[in-house]
Amino acid sequence: MNKQYKFTIPGTLPGLNEYINAERGNRYQAAKMKRQAEDKIVMCIWEQAPGVKFTGPVHISYTWYEANQRRDKDNIAFAKKFVQDALVKAGVISNDGWGEIVSFSDEFRVDKSNPRVEVVIGSKEKGGE
Repeated sequence: MNKQYKFTIPGTLPGLNEYINAERGNRYQAAKMKRQAEDKIVMCIWEQAPGVKFTGPVHISYTWYEANQRRDKDNIAFAKKFVQDALVKAGVISNDGWGEIVSFSDEFRVDKSNPRVEVVIGSKEKGGE
């Protein structure tokens, strides 16, 4: 990996269960939930990593800090969809397809007093380490 940047999203992001429940209730509510999450993430990117732009493939590492262990890890990690869409919106990556994001990883921890998501994005060669 060459260059890498880190930003932190305070609090928790909607999980898959919350999103499905919103979608079942009212598709506009689910779209609003997604937009609000993405807007929050874009603001974090602009504040903490202004002007960052990758032109080649990247690896994204997520560290999910939850207040407790109530939500399942796969439910929590669903929010990477919001993060990756926000990276495109913020202009950090051009798209969130196979050519732009070659890999990602997840770690899960508990921090009762400071739930958050720490995201590290770094350049990576296709097919290499």
